[in-house]
Amino acid sequence: MLVNWLSDMLCSLRLDSLLADVPCKACVLPKQWGAYFSGLQRCPQCSRWRVRYFLVNSVFAGISIGLGIAPPEGMPYGVGMALMIFFGVVTVIDVEHRLILHPVSWVGAFMGLGFGIWWRGLVATLLGGAAGFSLMLGLYFFGDLFAKWMARLRGETLEEVALGFGDVNLAGILGLLLGWPGIIGGLVLAILLGGVFSLLYLVGMLIVERRYRAFAAIPYGPFLVASGVILLFLQDMMWGIWP
Repeated sequence: MLVNWLSDMLCSLRLDSLLADVPCKACVLPKQWGAYFSGLQRCPQCSRWRVRYFLVNSVFAGISIGLGIAPPEGMPYGVGMALMIFFGVVTVIDVEHRLILHPVSWVGAFMGLGFGIWWRGLVATLLGGAAGFSLMLGLYFFGDLFAKWMARLRGETLEEVALGFGDVNLAGILGLLLGWPGIIGGLVLAILLGGVFSLLYLVGMLIVERRYRAFAAIPYGPFLVASGVILLFLQDMMWGIWP
């Protein structure tokens, strides 16, 4: 419920008050913040509820149960839920708006620095953060130049870039959490996940629409999040399956 509320509140730019009403996505009428923490989060005006609310609530119910039953070694339940809420807000906003907001990144950097130092020490945490930010910054500039070059060749206007600067910030946060050299594996895994999804997406477009959309923009934040979740929360389970 908190992920749903934060995602809507932050994207409505109602930062002047955390208790400000958020416009309903269906009827645009103000939806009181308290409605997010009751039932299925239906709008009190139009009685509609969004599929995203149900999905997020269901997924996080499973996450909460999983962290309570089998938390990762050295990670208390509260720390795990705080990180998952951060990852959830990043994913929802990036999927719906193709944005990773700076206020969200600031909170993530604070959490990443604190938890990273606790788990891996100061030096490994800072090196991981610097490496994640620097490597993704290089990919950001390369992707921007490549997109502009392809747009010029095709005679089209560049409407959306492959990577946003929010992805650079998120890679830095992931580096703080994974440390050095763990961030290298995190970025490689994120690239592999993004590549597999892109391939499946293109195949799906060919099957459904019977046409090929070259250079379709896909939000990259969820793949960085998926990589972080796998390495932070599921690594022990993966080693148990594949020794």
